[in-house]
Amino acid sequence: MIPLGWEPGRARPGALPGLLNPDRRNRNYIMCEKEQNEAEHSETGNNTEKKDVKPAKKKRGSKVLTLLLVLIILTGVGIMAYPSISDWWNSYHQSQSIADYVTAVNETDPKLLARMIADAREYNAKLLNKENRYSLTDEEMEEYLSLLDLSGTGIIGYIKIDSIGVYLPVYHTTDESLLQVAIGHLEWSSLPVGGESTHSLLSGHRGLPSAKLFTDLDLLHEGETFTVTVLNETLTYRIDQILIVEPNEVSSLSIVPGEDYCTLITCTPYGINTHRILVRGTRIETEEEKNAVIIVPEAVRIPNYIAIPAVAVPILFLLLLFSMFVMPRKRKDMTDEEILESIKRDNIE
Repeated sequence: MIPLGWEPGRARPGALPGLLNPDRRNRNYIMCEKEQNEAEHSETGNNTEKKDVKPAKKKRGSKVLTLLLVLIILTGVGIMAYPSISDWWNSYHQSQSIADYVTAVNETDPKLLARMIADAREYNAKLLNKENRYSLTDEEMEEYLSLLDLSGTGIIGYIKIDSIGVYLPVYHTTDESLLQVAIGHLEWSSLPVGGESTHSLLSGHRGLPSAKLFTDLDLLHEGETFTVTVLNETLTYRIDQILIVEPNEVSSLSIVPGEDYCTLITCTPYGINTHRILVRGTRIETEEEKNAVIIVPEAVRIPNYIAIPAVAVPILFLLLLFSMFVMPRKRKDMTDEEILESIKRDNIE
């Protein structure tokens, strides 16, 4: 039944909107659905872009963290390996210094060498009559530095202690810069050329992280021997006394008439250095060593415990960097269905 007042083209009272014109209704529905799909697609795209950014940041952060951890490990390995590597490096240069010194001696006229030793012994004789032999005037210091300096580098000779593996050059004076890498001769003591009424004093550091030097001097015992080579003469001393004294106790360092002494000096206790170890040797007559072997093989060969980490660690580090930044990473190609499924899964979440 058609209500009164109803005109064609107008919706009937109570009718749902869109029933009058189905085409218009369908068109509106399609447009709404299209707009909704575009909005969902836009939102999905934004979510996809956001989710794509996060893994990239996470990936970059992971690389930085890995690189930082590697650097920390390498720093720790370097700190632990530094004493051994530095000691080997200094030992190599010390051996090379001795080799250069002996080469210079071998190339020098023996008569000149004999004259240099005679001059050193005359200097030692003058020390016996010196009132204050614990200090030198400028003139005396100049004379001292000129004696036994064959190569012009200040090296007097070298000391060898087989029982503790010491093989070190000996230089004039005990300047701190010199004691970092070698053994020093106390300038107010007898030059180490031997002879009656002489007492030569050789000082070296102990416990340096960069060089071993006299670190194991406390392991020596009475009866053991060491040698001091100066120019073309080698003097052998047998240890007859080991003392621990305070730094200002010097009475045991005096020249004893008729005796031929050489005392090795270093600090003790290890790392505290409040006292001094005095290892005294008395000269013994032995057959003179000629053309002694100069370069100790261990001084020029890197030990395996140093060589292996030194080679392996840098290689591993380079391989890690190569794998992180150079090698291309394979990405799995996704099909259209997998992409749609991923988008739906993201929308549900």
